[in-house]
Amino acid sequence: MRTVAPRGRYVEVDGRRLLLHRTGEGAPSVVFLPGAGLYGLDFLNVQAAGPTTSVIYDRAGTGWSDPADLPRTPTQVTDELQALLKAAEIPGPYLLVGHSLGAFYARRYAQRFPGEVAALLLLDPGHEDILSFLPPEAAAMNEQMKQHQDDLPDLTEEQLQAARGQYAQLYAAWPPEVRDALIEKHLATWRTQIAETANFETEVYDELRSGGPLPDVPLLLLTAGGRNAYWAKFAAPEVLEAAEAGIRSMHEAMAHSVPRGEHRVVEGASHGYLHIEHPDAVLGAIGELLARI
Repeated sequence: MRTVAPRGRYVEVDGRRLLLHRTGEGAPSVVFLPGAGLYGLDFLNVQAAGPTTSVIYDRAGTGWSDPADLPRTPTQVTDELQALLKAAEIPGPYLLVGHSLGAFYARRYAQRFPGEVAALLLLDPGHEDILSFLPPEAAAMNEQMKQHQDDLPDLTEEQLQAARGQYAQLYAAWPPEVRDALIEKHLATWRTQIAETANFETEVYDELRSGGPLPDVPLLLLTAGGRNAYWAKFAAPEVLEAAEAGIRSMHEAMAHSVPRGEHRVVEGASHGYLHIEHPDAVLGAIGELLARI
């Protein structure tokens, strides 16, 4: 049975209902693209970033939007987003804020629809050539992580209760009705993260590689500078240190691939929750980009 979303409204796109929550008025509009396993309401704390339109939403197959087979291609996701923004009458051009997997989609949107994009903010993004920036041992680590995800059993009741407590701390600043609904949604759909990223090496990477250059728009890239706790389960300390240095080099190269790109490291931030742990870094970056547009 569908649960009721605590914020937002439904907009129909190609026969599916997509949840969208809008604040503010005017253009350019800020549009948030969540990472895998995260939903629009995860970004509620940084949504109202300035005196302009700001949008958070759930992709089809995620959050409170209608189901869809996962994984999906970047073309499918960006077609859907373009249609959603048009149907919801969100004024362009757009400042796209893409986190992790959402950064792939933000870049693909900019490749495909450059005239609609005013700026890009990428939060700890991946990259199609990530392994070329990492130590040789990272390829084996990547295979271990994929196998680990495939073999994960259902969560026990004890694990669910522990996760509720962790989420309650994470979302302490959210309104209670949003926080409670968001926690239960995450616990019920935690495998979405695995499903959404299953086609990285078969479809996502190839689309980005062949998609052409990014438009010449302001771009800020924020790296999560904290230790990657998940990687630490699979790598020796020296390999982990080399891999994290490689990610910083990759992000530096990504930022400097466009004339107006800039790279910053947010020390102590984790990959999944940079925007929650360090909201001022994200809000400040959005404000800077709005000023540059």
